[in-house]
Amino acid sequence: MDLESNCHQFFVINLYPPCPQPELAMGLPPHSDHGLLIILMQNDLQGLQVHHNGRWVSINPLPDSFIVNIGDHMEYKSVLHRAVVNRKATRLSILTSHGPPPDKVVAPAPELLHRENRPPAYRGITYKEYIELQQTNSLDGKSCLTRVLI
Repeated sequence: MDLESNCHQFFVINLYPPCPQPELAMGLPPHSDHGLLIILMQNDLQGLQVHHNGRWVSINPLPDSFIVNIGDHMEYKSVLHRAVVNRKATRLSILTSHGPPPDKVVAPAPELLHRENRPPAYRGITYKEYIELQQTNSLDGKSCLTRVLI
């Protein structure tokens, strides 16, 4: 199997410098991640927040640890989250995400739909189109999956 043609990996570094008015700025707006698993490493500063029970909860980073997040490929289990800035110090995050090749159409597995005797809930879309949809549209606090619902 040719691994290069069967997957796509993102490697992202985010640098959030100190901000004199953090209440007026946002590091990254609310979003869910594409892909299946996202592995995040960050320095010891707070900045990652998850939406839980209608409110934003700060994640306290543990020293020398990774955060593993489930992305949209797990459908409803993806986590809405955001990054906020602070006035004291620079925050750094490094993440990697794995997915199919950009031109691969991602859609509900026909075998599973047939076995469950259910119609698909989502339309097929290439992984590249899904990423572009996620990056170029205001999601209004929702998963990008809502844009591909049938």
